[in-house]
Amino acid sequence: MDSPAESKTERKPKLSERVANAIREQVLKGEIPPGDKLPTESRMSAFYGVSRTVVREAIATLAADGLVEARQGAGVFVKDHPTLAFGSISLDVGNRISHALNVIEVRMGLEIESAGLAALRRNAAQEAQIQEAFFEFERLLERGEATGKRDFAFHRAIAVATNNPYYVEVLDALGMRAIPCDIASPWGTDSILSREYQEGLQREHLAILKAISASDPDAARAAMRAHLTASQERYRVRLSGQQAKWILDTTTRRD
Repeated sequence: MDSPAESKTERKPKLSERVANAIREQVLKGEIPPGDKLPTESRMSAFYGVSRTVVREAIATLAADGLVEARQGAGVFVKDHPTLAFGSISLDVGNRISHALNVIEVRMGLEIESAGLAALRRNAAQEAQIQEAFFEFERLLERGEATGKRDFAFHRAIAVATNNPYYVEVLDALGMRAIPCDIASPWGTDSILSREYQEGLQREHLAILKAISASDPDAARAAMRAHLTASQERYRVRLSGQQAKWILDTTTRRD
């Protein structure tokens, strides 16, 4: 039997998510142009009716998505970035797992080849970054903490190891949407993050890491393909479960 957390199909957005989404929409609509400085924390706190802590959390989310950057002593500025349009993917996506499937399709087109290139091109420091992200994921898993940011860091470190900045640029444009199951993400699918689920991710990550460390591009591509294909299947199962629940609920209400 599903637990109450597993049976949820909706999650009320946190205050920081609401503020982040409001600012994101202004940026993507051009109401706050690239290069412009955001209002101060105190002004945004008063405008949105939230605490400054909530504003800081919202800004951190936008920074992780690559939309803004903090400049020490100057404030927070909208990034002048050609891939800002990718941010529109995140607007109003709620917890619809079908969007996660779309993101994974994009990632497959990007990350399978990036794994192969990383196996050929990475230097010692870049390999160490991939390993560090892997082991930090492991440490967070052991502590029962959210692993999504380390999951993204693992994939980003592989993109960096291609030594082609465009792989990093596209992955950064997707930001944490690349890991939509993270408990801190706006997708609302944290209920699938069981210990068993995350251990499965780590086994797949380990196969990718071993292939890159062995300088085997074919094995690295195959391991990344297997990982993302498995992720697709996990989301399809989840989506089918939600659809079946919707049909059951609808039938019950009609009866």
